Amino acid sequence: MQINRKLSVAPMMDWTDRHCRVFHRLLSRHTLLYTEMVTAQAVIHGDRDRLLGYNEVEHPLALQLGGSDPAQLAEATRIACDYGYDEINLNVGCPSDRVQSGSFGAVLMENAPLVAACVAAMGRASDGAEITVKCRIGVDDQNPAEVLPEFLAQVSAAGVRSFTIHARKAWLQGLSPKENRDVPPLDYELVYAMKRLFPATEICLNGGVTSLEAAEAHLAAGVDGVMIGRTAYHEPAKILCAADRRIFDDGVDTTAEQAVLDMLPYITEQLGKGVRLNQITRHMLGAFAGRPGARKWRRILSEGAHKDGAGPDLVLQALAAIEPEDTDDG
Repeated sequence: MQINRKLSVAPMMDWTDRHCRVFHRLLSRHTLLYTEMVTAQAVIHGDRDRLLGYNEVEHPLALQLGGSDPAQLAEATRIACDYGYDEINLNVGCPSDRVQSGSFGAVLMENAPLVAACVAAMGRASDGAEITVKCRIGVDDQNPAEVLPEFLAQVSAAGVRSFTIHARKAWLQGLSPKENRDVPPLDYELVYAMKRLFPATEICLNGGVTSLEAAEAHLAAGVDGVMIGRTAYHEPAKILCAADRRIFDDGVDTTAEQAVLDMLPYITEQLGKGVRLNQITRHMLGAFAGRPGARKWRRILSEGAHKDGAGPDLVLQALAAIEPEDTDDG
């Protein structure tokens, strides 16, 4: 399928699991959703249904892979294509120690030829899923204005037509992964410049975007898409409820209340498979951020969802704490 990447929710470890993605999809039909990063080795040797399984409603859906061995990434791509993912994305941006020790993630910014070999192998192995890359503008003492154009040129020559660029450097030594999301300065202008330099390549921007207004401004500045991370998770209604109308020019605004109600059949189904309620509702705690009753919503779910027998009735009890939004224009 042809993927519209004008807005996407970033892949985030421990956050964007299948339950989170189902909830996000009920808020926006068009926003592209990403899995958590899964290593190629895990896909090859691990529990594939647990790692790769998803609900059909999640489409359009992208799998993010981590790795640096072309043969392993190719095999993981073949396996993932059997699951029907719309896109397979190579992580060239994560700065964590675990990722560095495996010689993948952001450290690959230092080895464009290897990234090119990886994506070429993934492309040959893919059956229908587009191969994309998420990267940084550079790492450590690299000069992004010099490194990033060369990186994009080499990797795009290997067949990648879509990049999502986190507009910060990654410091592989001295900063934690959390600090790498905040401390290095953002350089949006460099990402805009990459779109001008590579007009035929899809360039999406990531990093520090916390509102639809900001996303619209970046799109107006020329990039093809915007990826939003933590705000889309912690305040999903703020980002996703109006996304279809404002970003994709298709559809009407959704509401967090209706999305919660629409989650109930899914919750019932998952509870029947042995999933505990809190494994699902932990991703819904921010649904009413900033709304009267939001604190009580969070408290009811946080205190009760982990208990034996907790189910849809608890969600409805929590939902009753939310005060209706005032829609009176007068």
